[in-house]
Amino acid sequence: MSLHADARALLARWSAPDGVQDALRARYVEHLDAHPDAMQRACHPDHLTASALVVSADASRVLLTLHRRLRRWLQTGGHCEPGDETLAAAALREATEESGIDGLRLDPEPVLLSLHEVPCGPVRPSHHLDVQFVAVAPASATPVISEESIDVAWFDAEALPETDASVRALVAAARARTALIR
Repeated sequence: MSLHADARALLARWSAPDGVQDALRARYVEHLDAHPDAMQRACHPDHLTASALVVSADASRVLLTLHRRLRRWLQTGGHCEPGDETLAAAALREATEESGIDGLRLDPEPVLLSLHEVPCGPVRPSHHLDVQFVAVAPASATPVISEESIDVAWFDAEALPETDASVRALVAAARARTALIR
């Protein structure tokens, strides 16, 4: 199965937590149906991406990265690559690369979807159709700053740094999901 087919199947069967998320799910599926290249960065103005919020083994902390380009605290994630076989694999690869943590356990079901405008691509506005997962770190995990980040740090899940509403919503959803998957 191709990455595109995996994404289409995953999103077609995903049970969204509410009507807003279900509308996004439908938009992502429509985009996949209309664009054979929907998984590629070259698909403009929109393309699917994969991200993962890394949570500590006890679910009390979340790992955020201070994105070098955007200068904002965000979850790990980014563009899919040709070697990615599934969206979950892309999210796990991104989380591992950007956190420097080996042994992450990724929940294979998305926790949320996030459509957000980004400053990339030749067409404006351009959007990431982000599929967001949760990854649980081993108890002894020590993050390492990647070349894509200025910093990477653990934060108490109830005391986040200045960030946007989408990250706060992801943290809340991840905490609820983590209680179910631990």
